[in-house]
Parts: sequence; structure tokens; C-alpha cells
Amino acid sequence: MIEYMMQHLWQLWAVVAVICLILELTAGDFFIICFAIGAVPAAVVAALGAGTYYQIVVFAVVSLASIFYVRPFAKRYLHKGEDKRVSNAEALLGRQGRVVEAIADGGSGRVQIDGDIWKAVAVGQTEIPEGANVVVVDRTSTIITVEIVK
Repeated sequence: MIEYMMQHLWQLWAVVAVICLILELTAGDFFIICFAIGAVPAAVVAALGAGTYYQIVVFAVVSLASIFYVRPFAKRYLHKGEDKRVSNAEALLGRQGRVVEAIADGGSGRVQIDGDIWKAVAVGQTEIPEGANVVVVDRTSTIITVEIVK
């Protein structure tokens, strides 16, 4: 069995490449795929009859090169614009909602935005009646600051 594996080591490198590709699908950060890229030339070198140490060196060199050259290229072009996306509470800024509990003068009330109800205060300490349409202008922690839509 060991003798067969040593004669057909290229198959092991091909399996390593496929496993790394499958694992990359779960991660998505273009790190594991670099090892899949390194396993392909190692499989070619093994199929040409090179020794085990030479295969390992080819695998290591190509994997490291792809980590430093392929990965940044892939992240730059395949994850384009991801840093500009807002999430969580920051995504509320500029959104419109409806007052479900009146906002008292100098106090707080509740505003519904897309089915979620948020504690809200009014800009300029003004009173906003229930049912009024408002827009989010600021937030502090989980309390949003709103003003009436004009």
C-alpha cells in the first residue's frame, strides 16, 4: 500500500487540492485556496517523477507565493466595496419610520422602522405625536434621534 502511494503521490496532491477548495467554500477569505494552488504544481511535479522532498518544496514555495500575490489580488477584486457597507445601527441613519409612542417634550418615545421598535428622542427637545413620520438623524447606543419628515 505504501509503495503504491509513493508511486502515485500525485493523486494525494490532487485530493489535497480538492479538499482545500472545499474548505475555502466555508471560509471565503482566500487563504485556504492558496494551499490548493500550491498542491496543483506539486501534483504535476509528482506525476513527472520528482522526489518527495522536491514536491514538498514546490508545494511550500507556490503556496507562499500565492498567499503574498494571489490572495491580495483576489480580496481586492472579489470583495470590492465591502468596507463601505454600513451595518447594524449605523444602517438606520437616514431611514424613515413611524412614531408608535409619542415622543414627549424633552423625553423619549418609540419609533417603528421596518418592523423594529426603537427608543427615540426628538431633535431640539420638541414633541412629536404618535403616528407622525420621522427620519433618523443620529443615534447614541440604541437610542435614535429623529425629526419629523418635511
